This record gives sequence, C-alpha cells and structure tokens, in this order.
Amino acid sequence: MDLKELKSNWFNEFSQPLMIAGPCSAESESQMLETARRIKETHAEVPVFRAGIWKPRTKPNGFEGVGVIGLNWLKKVKEEYGFKTATEVANAHHVFAALEADVDILWIGARSTVNPFTIQEIAMALKGTDKPVFVKNPVNPDLALWNGALERLLGQDIKKLGVIHRGFSTYQKTKYRNNPNWQIALDFKSQFPDIPMLIDPSHICGNRTGLADVTQEALNVGYQGAMIETHSNPDEAWSDAAQQITPEVLATLISNLKVRNTDVAGFEKDMGRHRTLISDLDFQLIELLSQRMKISEKIGKLKKENDIAIFQPERWKVIREYAEQKAVETGMSKEFIEKLFKAIHEESIEVQNNIMIDR
Repeated sequence: MDLKELKSNWFNEFSQPLMIAGPCSAESESQMLETARRIKETHAEVPVFRAGIWKPRTKPNGFEGVGVIGLNWLKKVKEEYGFKTATEVANAHHVFAALEADVDILWIGARSTVNPFTIQEIAMALKGTDKPVFVKNPVNPDLALWNGALERLLGQDIKKLGVIHRGFSTYQKTKYRNNPNWQIALDFKSQFPDIPMLIDPSHICGNRTGLADVTQEALNVGYQGAMIETHSNPDEAWSDAAQQITPEVLATLISNLKVRNTDVAGFEKDMGRHRTLISDLDFQLIELLSQRMKISEKIGKLKKENDIAIFQPERWKVIREYAEQKAVETGMSKEFIEKLFKAIHEESIEVQNNIMIDR
C-alpha cells in the first residue's frame, strides 16, 4: 500500500471540522483541569484536549516539559471531562509512555519530521497501534521530507494518518512566526486528498491576533480542522505565552468560523470562466517573465564585458521601493509583492551568473 491508497474513514468518528485545543505545555494538574473545565463549560465543539508533555526547545535551559507525570493529568482530563487526549511524541520512549497512558491521538512535531532516523524510530515504536497519528510539516519547506515521514509510518502498518500544517521556518522577518507557505501544504493536499489535514495557527502566527484569520483561510481551502493552543491563563504560560488564548476566546473563534462547501455543482460554468481567465493571465505572466530574463541576459553580457559585479545593491533598493509603491497603489499585499520581486531578482542574478561563467 502507498499513501495514495490510504482512506480516511477513521476520521469520520470525529466531529468536523475537528478542533483540538489545550495548553502548549502541561504545567500542573490544576492548570490542566481548569483549562479543560472552562473549554467544556463554553460548549465549544472541541472533542480533543491537547497538551505538550515533552517540549523540544530551541535553546538549552528552557522549560522542556514536565515529562511522564503530565500523562496522569491528561488521564484525569479524560476521566473528568470526557475529552479524547492528544500529545506530541519525539522518540520511542515518548511513544511507549503515551501508549501505556492510553493517550488517544499522537502527533509528531516539526523538528522530528525533518529527521528520517527519528521518524523511523518513532514508526517502529508505534507498530501495532491503531491510534491516529498526525505528522506536522518539517520546519524547512521540504515536501519530500513530509511525504517520507508518512511513508515510514505506513511502512510499519500505521494507517490512521493525518497531517498538521504549522508553517515553515524562514530567516526573513514576516508577520508570521512560521511562514505558512500555503502552496507546499496545498501541494500535499492535492497529492493525498484522502489524508486529513489540520491547521496549527498558533505556531504559524506566534501571536493571538492572527489565529482566527489563519484558521478561516485553512477552512476556505478544505482543511478538516485545527489545533489551537488554549490556556487557562495565557499570559502566565511557561512556554509560547504570546500565541495561546483563553477557553472563552477559543469558543468565540470557533463560533465565528465558516465551513465552506467544497462542491462546485451548480456554478461550474462561472467557475470555469474565471479559471480560464486566470490561466490566460498566468500564460501572459510567464511570457513577460521570459522577456524580462532575456533582458537580464543582455545586462549580464554587458557586465561581463565591462568586468562589473552582478549584484548592484543600489539597483535592488530602487526595485524594492518601486515594488512597494506599486503594491500600495494597487491595493496588493506589500509582503507578497516583495516576495515576488525577490524571486524574480534572484532568478535574474542566476541568469547573469550563468553568463559570467559561460554555462
């Protein structure tokens, strides 16, 4: 069996969109129970309570989770409030402990997904379980690594698989903690439409203000749910305080979400017309870019003949300023226009570099 043959029948046991909520980190029994109680009292559609028991941190000496004792607190949440429970596992020890504690759903974090050795260890430890396992995208934008992690799990006969889109690390400063790079996630969804995909707006945003918008964007393109970090007292959280919300705010967020109909029956004609127009414009864009790169070739030859360096910082500054001005004039996102022009500029440099070294 390969990933394309996987069926998501198991996912039907959950209300959809599936909402998973709870604190970034389990800190104490009282914190866990209070958060669970308040989520339950809001009557929000949240069937699964999450908490980080082990927390991989970027730097040493930070809070790295309470460890196995936190699994007992998850058990109490399940017993007292009826939630299914979920936690992250990052090695075989975590897997065995979580399975012994009868945690209902496991997920594999972005730092683990990037390492095939770690994934193989986790997959072998999970062999024989029928627990659902979600895999977060790797920290770097590499679709093959994401696919490979799922293939390793499937190779150990783990078939209740799903994925979580939590964004990708980038050295560029943007409004996101982790850039969504929606196209990578949508490429995955296009390849494997039967594998459930959730959004993790908490890690994408890194703050509270963008959570609702990112979650709605995901539902707009057919995601099946979200994992949202929720804490009884977010400002005092021991990890990632800025991106956690209270149970009451969570309930409001969920109530305002709109699930879009994915069936285009009834307006195929209009949809087809608009898509045809987009295809035509896309073709024109490619033609224009081709012409631009031919001019870059001519510039590259001039620079080579006159022994001039390829990269001209002042010219790049002018291009950026002009692009930002046009973005404002046209009402487009400055971030998008800058990203687009940066990609064009990088390709132009590559074209000129090829001229310089006669490739």
